[in-house]
Amino acid sequence: MIFANPLYFWLLLLLIPMIGWYIWKLRKSQASFQISASQGFDEAPVSYKVYLRHLPFAFRVLCLIFLIIALARPQSTDNWENSTTEGIDIMMVMDTSSSMLAEDFKPNRLEAAKEVAASFIAGRPNDNIGLVVFARESYTLCPLTTDRAALMNLLKDVKIGMIEDGTAIGHGLANAVSRLKDSQAKSKVVILLTDGVNNSGEITPLTAGEIAKKYGIRVYTVGVGAKGTAPYPVQVAGRIVYQNILVDIDEDVLTQIAQMTGGKYFRATNKEALKRIYEEIDQMEKTKISVQEYSKKQEEFLPFALLALLFLLLELLLRHTLLRNIP
Repeated sequence: MIFANPLYFWLLLLLIPMIGWYIWKLRKSQASFQISASQGFDEAPVSYKVYLRHLPFAFRVLCLIFLIIALARPQSTDNWENSTTEGIDIMMVMDTSSSMLAEDFKPNRLEAAKEVAASFIAGRPNDNIGLVVFARESYTLCPLTTDRAALMNLLKDVKIGMIEDGTAIGHGLANAVSRLKDSQAKSKVVILLTDGVNNSGEITPLTAGEIAKKYGIRVYTVGVGAKGTAPYPVQVAGRIVYQNILVDIDEDVLTQIAQMTGGKYFRATNKEALKRIYEEIDQMEKTKISVQEYSKKQEEFLPFALLALLFLLLELLLRHTLLRNIP
């Protein structure tokens, strides 16, 4: 047990004049009367109130003692623990082109990617994480933040059609780089997920990769899609029918981007494979930049404050009931 404000214990010195004043007052208040002899009182019964007459004062002293202890803020013994700060800034870049509706992933590529990304985010509470979405254009849905609730809500709202259709991989990556380039974090990472080939935007994927390399940003690229063809929902005459579309991912470009920035390219052909990819990235990005010791103290003043209140109530109860003075 330690005390946050031990100087309050000097208030215990107040007990000395308080007890002295009580003794002096007790002597001054003794009544006297003259009688010829006291033998007649020797056999008289002694009231229990005689033995209890000092109890209210004792309760007052105890109340003051416990109140001073509470003011001194007793705390539990220090618990020293190791705290590790990961210190990684991560931008997640997600393709929202219409091809992400293909159902080789269940329920479809986009929803599977969102679910796996949410698990990844939840498992990294110490990192700043942001989100960029792209189709024909790209924009930052969420800047770097540690507010997991806000990020999760924004991720949940990602859907096809929020951006004009197309695949601007270069724009998506360049947008993420612009969010990371001024970061002071030990490690800066982009996780780029797409299921197609760049066909929009003025910035090519390789150019965006070179910019990322310049700023020391590591890029992990993830191509999502089954081998060969994948079922794609099409609305015909008011109902949904499925067509098998060719899965075309520019794996060469994605591999080059990953290699030039010190990252790695992954190919996910189903949801389980995508989970394993994010787990692998999670394990690779564990750069610890600071380890510090800190103590966790728990306040313990409440029991002492309650005892002080109890003794105060007991004193008041006795003074106004059993030991009430009658003028």
